[in-house]
Amino acid sequence: MLYRPEDFEPVTDERWEEGRVRAAIARIVADVDEAYARQPLWPAPPDSPVAPGRPEPSLYAGAPGVVWALDALQRRGHAESGLDLPEVALAALEAWRESPVVFPGLDLPERDSALLSGEAGVLLVAWSLTERPELADDLYARVRANVHADELDELMWGTPGTLLIAAELLARTGEERWREACRESADALLARRDTEGLWTQRLFKETRYLGPVHGLVGNVHALRITLDSERAERLEAETDGVLSRLAVREDGLANWPPSASEGLEHHRTGEIRLQWCHGAPGIVATAAPYLDEALVLAGAELTWRAGAHREQKGAGICHGTAGNGYALLAAFDRTGDELWLDRARRFAGHALPQVESEAPLYSLWMGAIGVAVFASDCLDGRCRYPFLG
Repeated sequence: MLYRPEDFEPVTDERWEEGRVRAAIARIVADVDEAYARQPLWPAPPDSPVAPGRPEPSLYAGAPGVVWALDALQRRGHAESGLDLPEVALAALEAWRESPVVFPGLDLPERDSALLSGEAGVLLVAWSLTERPELADDLYARVRANVHADELDELMWGTPGTLLIAAELLARTGEERWREACRESADALLARRDTEGLWTQRLFKETRYLGPVHGLVGNVHALRITLDSERAERLEAETDGVLSRLAVREDGLANWPPSASEGLEHHRTGEIRLQWCHGAPGIVATAAPYLDEALVLAGAELTWRAGAHREQKGAGICHGTAGNGYALLAAFDRTGDELWLDRARRFAGHALPQVESEAPLYSLWMGAIGVAVFASDCLDGRCRYPFLG
């Protein structure tokens, strides 16, 4: 069994209507604006380590991710926020510096350098909207500090995340220091890759994750956009081999376990992950440019047949319906077959009302604004997963 059918529900059979989708995106943005008027920087999610009632200043769970999404929707012509986004981004950075998010039980050597859960991601959003030189200098220090964080060889906390930052600053500025930062981080990360083509993460336990946020395909994505073409192609081919070896196949479909050392079923709960952060949707969405096409289609087909996540996982882009939909957009990118775009749009048509019925979460990865970003990608017919697209 590649997934648990009881965890999913049938995707809506309503026709895709662009006007209805645009109206839903506009409602989500209006709600975000109104919520900011009630509480600047928005309230933290219920499971955040931030004290209840306080804003959450991390990129993954709070204000910087929301600001990034509002800016992306505006630049793509899909919505207009009434907020002063550069001002909000700077306020989020100030909030982080006044009270950094501390995760109980995680002893991390370079917490501030984390892309998704540290100051580096907050700085990236603030710099992107203001291009203040002093913020670029602070980012450079964070990137350099994370080069040798070998316990954290994954995107959320470690060197791959700050490698993405260096690549973005190089693309935007052309400055030589960012080229050198890319080279230094990429070389260090590659040196820690083992003989099986994997990296070991020591966040919660020692393991070798496969997915985009905590493991292999996220690391390879950061490397493939920074290495020279010859090394990038070799890394892609080797990673395709790893993913082919570790895929669990059944009747022309495929899924992947969270890590190289375990099976699909969780040893305690029996859960089988089929979501962006672990499982086929994230593998396909991130590795589609180089993964064997038959595996791309096998993973995307499994995602489609499973359907939408139920209430337990919800609609968001990390572990919910919209996140799974990115696998379908990636299959469209890879093949050009309109079937996959139609299927992705069906997922968006399901996720938009789904998230509007959920308790509001002001988080790019868990909340409505991330679903709005996915819907905008479906409008444009492009797979642009935030910070990885």
